[in-house]
Amino acid sequence: MRRASLALAFWLAAGAASASPPGERDLSSGWRFRLAQGTEADAHNDLKDWLPAQVPGAVQTDLLALHRIGDPFWRDNEASLQWIGLSNWDYRLDFDVDAAALARGHVDLVFDGLDTFAEVTLNGRKLLVTDNMFRRWRVPVRDVLHKGGNTLDVHLQSPIARLLPWLMKQPYSLPGEFDSAFGDEPKGKQTSNYVRKANYQYGWDWGPRYVTLGIWRPVRLESWDTTRLADFHISQQHVDADNARLEAQFDLRADKSGPVMLKVDWTAPDGSHGHEERSVALAKGENHASLPVDIAHPQRWWPVGYGDPSLYRFHAEVSADGATVASVEKDTGLRSVELRREKDPWGRSFAFVVNGVPIFAKGANLIPFDSFPSRVTPGRMEAFLRSAKDANMNMLRMWGGGTYQDDAFYAAADRLGIMIWQDFMYGGAITPYDPAFRENARVEAVEQVTRLRDHPSIVLWAGNNEVQTGWDDWPDRQDFRKFVNADEVKRVDEGMRELFGKTLRKVVGDLSPQVPYWASSPSTDYEGPANVESDGDYHYWKVWSGSEPISHYLDMTPRFQSEYGLQSFPVMATIKAFAEEGDMQPESKVMRAHQKFANGDGNQRLLLYIRQEYGEPKDFPSFVYLSQVMQAEGIELAAEHLRSARPRSMGSLYWQLNDVWPGASWASVDYFNRWKALQFHAKRFYAPVDVVPIRREGKTEVFAVSDRTTDFEATLRTRVYDMGGKLLRETNRPLRAAALSSTTAGTVDDATLLKGADPRRTVVSFDLLEQGKPAAHHLLYFGAARTLALPKPGLSTSLRDDGHGLVLTVSAKRLARAVWIDTGDLDVRLAQNAFDLLPGESVDIAIEGKVDIDALRHAVTVRSLVDALKETTP
Repeated sequence: MRRASLALAFWLAAGAASASPPGERDLSSGWRFRLAQGTEADAHNDLKDWLPAQVPGAVQTDLLALHRIGDPFWRDNEASLQWIGLSNWDYRLDFDVDAAALARGHVDLVFDGLDTFAEVTLNGRKLLVTDNMFRRWRVPVRDVLHKGGNTLDVHLQSPIARLLPWLMKQPYSLPGEFDSAFGDEPKGKQTSNYVRKANYQYGWDWGPRYVTLGIWRPVRLESWDTTRLADFHISQQHVDADNARLEAQFDLRADKSGPVMLKVDWTAPDGSHGHEERSVALAKGENHASLPVDIAHPQRWWPVGYGDPSLYRFHAEVSADGATVASVEKDTGLRSVELRREKDPWGRSFAFVVNGVPIFAKGANLIPFDSFPSRVTPGRMEAFLRSAKDANMNMLRMWGGGTYQDDAFYAAADRLGIMIWQDFMYGGAITPYDPAFRENARVEAVEQVTRLRDHPSIVLWAGNNEVQTGWDDWPDRQDFRKFVNADEVKRVDEGMRELFGKTLRKVVGDLSPQVPYWASSPSTDYEGPANVESDGDYHYWKVWSGSEPISHYLDMTPRFQSEYGLQSFPVMATIKAFAEEGDMQPESKVMRAHQKFANGDGNQRLLLYIRQEYGEPKDFPSFVYLSQVMQAEGIELAAEHLRSARPRSMGSLYWQLNDVWPGASWASVDYFNRWKALQFHAKRFYAPVDVVPIRREGKTEVFAVSDRTTDFEATLRTRVYDMGGKLLRETNRPLRAAALSSTTAGTVDDATLLKGADPRRTVVSFDLLEQGKPAAHHLLYFGAARTLALPKPGLSTSLRDDGHGLVLTVSAKRLARAVWIDTGDLDVRLAQNAFDLLPGESVDIAIEGKVDIDALRHAVTVRSLVDALKETTP
């Protein structure tokens, strides 16, 4: 979607008329930076002279571009680079301005993002002091600019160096998230609580600690004369199949009172169009004006899988005395969104309803794409969104410990039909209760909601991640309550309720009332305890964090599971991007450095689950492979359990889709957008139609799960195989798969399925057939993989060009469990991977990406579960 700036070209032509359109001049090139004078960094005296800088950017990325530091993601370089975030830095830009520019009525300097504590001066005059990474800063500079040369300086203070001396003098420290592993902050003394900066940059259990400083978003001059269009918004008063009742809203700043003409032209996806205009009288100062727009039989925006994500283009103009003084274009989708919460036999529902259709949310949590946000291009963001769509996801939760993404991200989600659950940027730490902090947060929220509210992909604004449940239940919060007096505990509690229950709710209600607000994730929206099974959304971490068996996923059926997860390592090609051959052991210094859970001990947690389910890996590549098999099959069990429980459960968002760096994590797509086994499994378990066998205590209940909006007739085919290749039995039974439902297709016990066959050597294939063709397929085993007598499958591969591209055929003589096809370092993607093959079965797999057939033939390797274990349990 094309989204033009409210400002157009920067007008420098002499003699521009007073009604000239607003202008814009980009100030992103020509910057220099240096280590600030007075900074104690004797080992880096070579950085005290001015060096070329990139804006947008960060000090770390500037140093990397100049080869003054090593790759922050290579091996254990992280520890040696912490000094950067503890130092102060200066940025400078020299630029020229001519007389024509100064002839405009107004010239504003606009920073879209400063990270974070910054003092800005222009030609030696202090303009601005900032304290919030997430805010836009605008300051008038017409009277400060000089004709000819000008100098703009930005002095950046380390947030840790600035706040830690103050914090050490306080009677207590608010509970935060993860203590620094590098000793720059004492244990339990986390400064990140007290500053509006991306929490994850202080280190998380899936990413490194890189506390950035810099001009991280664009900077520009905006010029205008007497009237400025500050914002244009399409408010969706009511949208249904028959009519869209809209209001085009204009926020205008005027130097004087007088009439202007407001005009709006709209174009529908099918090319139809309309026009509205009206004259309004502006008062001097701030003005809010509106123009009604009605569209009959709108082409509505739908989430992926339910219809087209249709977008309308709106062109707005403001004119005075017959001349255009401002114009803007934007695209948006017309749709209604409801968060339905109704009492039912299981408590109270939690379901997203779009255009009147209840949607089972299928997706994952999204974290930032990089430790250094300015490195993320629109193309890279869209590629990850396409990975989500290709895996049949319809929702991503933008987790609250990162950053609000650029407009390009949400524009891509709009086009792809992916719903966005948007957290405000609070990652779990307890927030200060002082009015200044809350006001800073309020202004941030106003700016972000105003910027993003026309994106139809945003279907929820959530106040924070895990603040309420942490405050209520986490041990360090309980210790804090005991340490601090009761009156202070009450003030902290009331401060959070004020911020998340009232302040942010009011911002959303005032500026984007058509999108629901949710106080915290997980929560019941301050209507009761957080993280309960019967109401609200739920985060389930007893599996993994609590070391409980994967089978315990079946014990919980929350109304909407917005977090749960299992870890794995990325593929070997990604591991080789950060490690050397000598590092290839789970407990090596480098592997521990790239395993952030439990300060590196997470690799032992991985081995715990691998051993429980599969057995002992025979080498490091097998450990990596088995970690992915365990993650994929575990999350599949949980996700399909949730889908089978519809409508009791209406959402599955596993933790997490992506990574900020290459390493071990809960991601299903790694830092380089390489799919792990989980992502391939998600493509199947999030498919619009699924057949789900759930086995408990010797009985299997089978469900036909459908996201289709109409019923369909199907046949459930059940085939029982000996793993060596013999078909023991086949049955077929008709069923009607209900729309938007999970239909019980029957229950059968082990004895009926096996009829005396050895459960260790038997597999059951369930297929949902529609008009004789498989609509869904699922295999069932009688126990954990380590208890099965899995045969050597006799895998073979062949590669051919079918005229449309390369096709890889994989065949198995006997049952092949957890087949994985590896293509080494080649930049290709397989249409499918990480699957089981029945005895005698073959599968054709399309290869996506440009690659020579001989190079691919040389690179391809294929393995199954029995190849990765030291020995197969009989």
